Amino acid sequence: MRNAIISVYRKDGIVEFARELVALDWRIISSDGTARVLREAGVEVTDVADISGFPPMLGHRVVTLVPQIHGGLLATEAQREELDQLGFPWIDLACVDLYPLKEEVRRQGATRESVIEKTDIGGLALIRSAAKGRRIVIVDPEDREMVVQWLKEGESDGDVSRDMLAARAEAIAADYCLESARYLSEGAIDGVIGDEIRFCEYGENAWQTPANLFTCGTGDSLALDCFKFVEGGAPSFNNWCDVDRLLQTITHIAAAYETNGMSAPFIAVGVKHGNSCGAATADNVIEALRRMIIGDPLALFGGLVMTNFPIGEEEAVYLRRWNMTGAGKRLLDGVFAPSFSDEAKKELKRKRGKCRLLENPALASLGSDSLDSGLRFRYVRGGFLRQPNYTYVLDLNDSDIECVGTPLFSAALQDILLAWAVGSTSNSNTVTLAKDGAVIGNGTGRQDRVGAAELAVTLAERSGHDIHGAVAYSDSFFPFSDGPSVLIKAGVKAILASKGSVNDEAIRDVCRKGGVTLYLIPDQKGRGFFGH
Repeated sequence: MRNAIISVYRKDGIVEFARELVALDWRIISSDGTARVLREAGVEVTDVADISGFPPMLGHRVVTLVPQIHGGLLATEAQREELDQLGFPWIDLACVDLYPLKEEVRRQGATRESVIEKTDIGGLALIRSAAKGRRIVIVDPEDREMVVQWLKEGESDGDVSRDMLAARAEAIAADYCLESARYLSEGAIDGVIGDEIRFCEYGENAWQTPANLFTCGTGDSLALDCFKFVEGGAPSFNNWCDVDRLLQTITHIAAAYETNGMSAPFIAVGVKHGNSCGAATADNVIEALRRMIIGDPLALFGGLVMTNFPIGEEEAVYLRRWNMTGAGKRLLDGVFAPSFSDEAKKELKRKRGKCRLLENPALASLGSDSLDSGLRFRYVRGGFLRQPNYTYVLDLNDSDIECVGTPLFSAALQDILLAWAVGSTSNSNTVTLAKDGAVIGNGTGRQDRVGAAELAVTLAERSGHDIHGAVAYSDSFFPFSDGPSVLIKAGVKAILASKGSVNDEAIRDVCRKGGVTLYLIPDQKGRGFFGH
């Protein structure tokens, strides 16, 4: 008979797991709440106290922290005789989960004392002893069924499976300890624990291999690990970066519309090298795709697209064929949507899997609560930078927004919101032009702001857009009047920018003289730098 110690905070499914072990002739060792639940379900349990000779002590802070248990987990094969002489059982398996520390830290009203009480020690010790002893250690409930099946099949690849289970357990323990360190240091200690979920076809450049995607298990329905791979070759490092940027842009569009009391429309966004080359909203899906495509058709070729609506055959044909000459098809490197029909998959498919299709139903219900609120980390030589995420949402009713000239109404305000959402999630410096529900020019990544304005105008004109009546967004203030002058000369009717320049009054004057409406928001509050 083999021995398993089971000690879990969350009891869901634990009775069924224990019954499976008993059916395989295992003895169950447990204590306190877990033992009670198992006994009430008719599972025979040996209490930890019967093995150790000690009842729970110090208000149940010490239950399993005894040599009889940890010796049984840590002993090597060469130490079995010593273990027998001590009268300690050899323990083959530990099934453990931990007190909900993270949930308590984030709970409104949590105190230092309540966090300490939810800081697990015995469970962590069991996990680490079992991992070091290379026992079968289960921390993730999703692994229980797999382990039972593995036991029934004779434990093939035993060392490999045990090592992987131990690695997963150690990672969970490390993340748990990191949470405690983060809390006790008030954020002065931080880090990231990830679990590899995807192998990237190549890195940012082909020679940067291997490259991998890791998940931090946040439970976010829009996290990259929640995207189901349905067609194409393995995404590259760049492809995943583009998915992340597309998520930033499409969620900011949805959040801006909802915050400003506008109905959430159908949204389509196209990117190339991380920056939007087309973005649009409309009341029907084909019009949203059309407006997105015309934004910058040249740049979209070889780009990636994300929508908040399913892609069926009609939508796929439109993406690939509309506005293409002859039998030509638009080449896309990826399309990401709530779902794809079988016909859409066939239409979008490219040779050698060059068009990657990923689906996530959560894309269909975007709103103000869809923004990524997790901290952002960036590697720098010797360490990392950390900052809050990009969660600012433009509210046109904000009393801090100054309006110079005639206020805009209805559709023009939607264009302002669209230009803001795209520009504030593009690489700074950025000036973005929008008109009739579509981005028509996105001048990104310039070292000077007048250059960003000139680039936005140039891109719009290259794609054949009439700029007259368009709106413009600048992701920070204009240091001189030359930037607004470029936009006014091109025919824009409104500009949204931040204020904080010594030349703010000159900016106001040039807009007044040009008959252009100017919206200004304090730079400290609404600056939209992204991807520095």
